[in-house]
Amino acid sequence: MSLDKGKMPKIDASGYSFAIAASRFNKKLVDGLLRDVLETLNKHGVDAEKIRLVRVPGASELPYACDSLALIGEYDAVIALGVVVAGETPHHEIIGYSTAFALQQSAARTGIPMINGIIVANTREQAEARTIGKIARGKEFAEAAMEMAWQGGMLSDEIEEAENAFEGFGGDYAGDDGIFDVDDEEETEK
Repeated sequence: MSLDKGKMPKIDASGYSFAIAASRFNKKLVDGLLRDVLETLNKHGVDAEKIRLVRVPGASELPYACDSLALIGEYDAVIALGVVVAGETPHHEIIGYSTAFALQQSAARTGIPMINGIIVANTREQAEARTIGKIARGKEFAEAAMEMAWQGGMLSDEIEEAENAFEGFGGDYAGDDGIFDVDDEEETEK
């Protein structure tokens, strides 16, 4: 377990909106994460009306809910909160891997940052330490969401500037087939 998370840049998050999908399974532990997420967002200027909370049955349902929230287009980042504790089978590993992969795929596809706040622990004690105990990760999940919303905004601005600059050189950079052909440009100049 790493506690070396680095320091978050100073961000005024008051202009951002966040969605949170939280599991009802292991509710006491998930509620601990949720409390810390909400407190941290609030401390950084995010008003309650800029936060949407959706509850789902379990961690397995979080990627669907997060993807749906991202597709609405109103949120700068989406946070998934859940707790999965190992039992007698490898089910917790399956949930951990599949949800992590699905959240990453959704973020890449939608362009909306997804914060994986799903705690996968081998014991109840480990889960408690990471949710309502000394290592409570909820604050980190909120900080990650704010930083990624900020980064996403900056990157979107840079992409828009680049697209606008390129349009100044004659519009579309690619033909109908989406391929830029230098030879075609040279032929039209002759």
